[in-house]
Amino acid sequence: MKNNEICREERLKLLVQSLPGTPGIYQYYNIDGAIIYIGKAKNLKKRVSSYFSKQHDDGKTRILVRKIYDIKHIVVDTEADALLLENNLIKKYQPRYNILLKDDKSFPYIVIRNERFPRVHQTRNFIRDGSAYFGPYTSVGMVRTLIELFRQIYPLRTCKHNLSEANIQNGKFRECLEFHIGKCKAPCVGSYAEENYLNNISSIKEILQGNISSVLKYMNDVMLTYASELEFELANEVKKKIELLKTYQSKSTVVNPKITNVDVFSIIDDEKTGYVNFIRVINGAIIQSHTMEFKKKLNENKDEILLMAIIEIKERLKILAREVLVPFDIDLEIENTKFVVPKIGDKKKLMDLSERNVKYFRLDKLKQQSLHKKEPREERLMKVMQADLRLKVLPRHIECFDNSNIQGTNPVAACVVFRNGKPYKKDYRHFNIKTVEGPNDFASMEEVVYRRYKRLKEEGQGLPQLVVVDGGKGQLGSAVRILSELGLMDKISVIGIAKRLEEIFYPGDPVPLYLDKNSETLKIIQHLRNEAHRFGITFHRQKRSINFIQSELNNIPGIGDKTIELLFKSFKSFNNIKDAKIENLREVVGNDKAKKVYSYFNSIKSV
Repeated sequence: MKNNEICREERLKLLVQSLPGTPGIYQYYNIDGAIIYIGKAKNLKKRVSSYFSKQHDDGKTRILVRKIYDIKHIVVDTEADALLLENNLIKKYQPRYNILLKDDKSFPYIVIRNERFPRVHQTRNFIRDGSAYFGPYTSVGMVRTLIELFRQIYPLRTCKHNLSEANIQNGKFRECLEFHIGKCKAPCVGSYAEENYLNNISSIKEILQGNISSVLKYMNDVMLTYASELEFELANEVKKKIELLKTYQSKSTVVNPKITNVDVFSIIDDEKTGYVNFIRVINGAIIQSHTMEFKKKLNENKDEILLMAIIEIKERLKILAREVLVPFDIDLEIENTKFVVPKIGDKKKLMDLSERNVKYFRLDKLKQQSLHKKEPREERLMKVMQADLRLKVLPRHIECFDNSNIQGTNPVAACVVFRNGKPYKKDYRHFNIKTVEGPNDFASMEEVVYRRYKRLKEEGQGLPQLVVVDGGKGQLGSAVRILSELGLMDKISVIGIAKRLEEIFYPGDPVPLYLDKNSETLKIIQHLRNEAHRFGITFHRQKRSINFIQSELNNIPGIGDKTIELLFKSFKSFNNIKDAKIENLREVVGNDKAKKVYSYFNSIKSV
């Protein structure tokens, strides 16, 4: 074993001695032939020698050196080329001891194709084919919203046909579904002038370059129109797009018109992770902001992490600005790029802004980790519901109401109670509707809400933090009126949930909230609603059944309540009484009453 170790050291020593003193990347292999580390260097021989010529303080580095069995290298022209090659090889082989970029992904672009009647669509592939690319964007949702917005405002084609003048004149194409539903003007059959289409494309380019105030006004008018026509689902969809566009606009905040083309990098790190924020400024506006997270493997320092982040951004965006602001001097040269450490003025403010972004990103990560590790599920769920539903306090005690009736007969209501997101059946309550005649859900809701909370208030019992009403704006309005009358609106939050589209309604807000279909909050509310419906409909069926049975047996002349009670004790059900033989009836209620019961049901059967 000792001889093998000596042979390994001798071989590695010869490999190091033969390395050139030029820029390049080096690869360390273990005894199984797997790459365990990839590094870059200005001087390959000097850098690799440092691993074997000194004692390392970091334990992971000592372990790495002990596992090196073979060394290979690639020579390049510059250190920047070495950084780029290192970045690509690390992504390809993902060596065990290399720093790991945790959000490795390509950014989306919006492309306007270089073709007749240009298409506008999303892509992640930047191809120099003469098309106009806008981006990249960090939010896919933003890209989709912009493209959908363009298609709502402008009649853009989505087909891949070659719309040459000859093909159109020869009638090669026919109108498609997009034309028939009004989303395309069918330029493929000559129904839309090329000049008009290109005017639309020019307007789209202006929006993508930041002129979106007019678009926001248009979208706001559309949202209000949908809301006035009670098209709440459509209004909410438009509302989401407005919010995304406002977010996009806020990230394009003008910092200084004199700052025409600058990239900004800032970094913070801890024992295991490094965080790098990137901001791009063009024509005095911030058009891009992104924070990357790097997982340390060999106690890498800030210089190494920042260099890797700069190369990663250069690779993703295909270009760096002529001027790059960095928090400290770095040993890197890239053609046509100047690295500057700002000290004062607007550029220093940009650096401060980038540093705030990266600090907030790290703080959010730590909070998420802390909540995930330590917080009980119930507590986390309560906080999620509070945030999703915009509540002032945690909804530990929730009550949900539902009405049940069939054409106004046997009207009842149910109240179910959840504590910490779970059913608390001990506190479930049934209500017989006493003051309402006919099928009037609004009045029924007012009655049960009044009875429930008037009693809780008078008895000094604990009130719920949230009341959920099964129904839309009408039922919600009824509950709000009663809670206001009782002086409880400042103590209880109330929402309504409509069955058809799972809209969440708030008092005084014409546009409902749509929660993600997979959200825990929506699942809890659906559970509440379904439990209230189940509990209410069961009570309604019981009441209807009892009323029917009693009215049916009371129709028999000479049969009173005591006889009915005896019959049920013996035969257990209405159907058993109806189908009983006269001998069995006689044993329970005597000959005279047995004849009356038997004759009544058998005469009905014979009709």
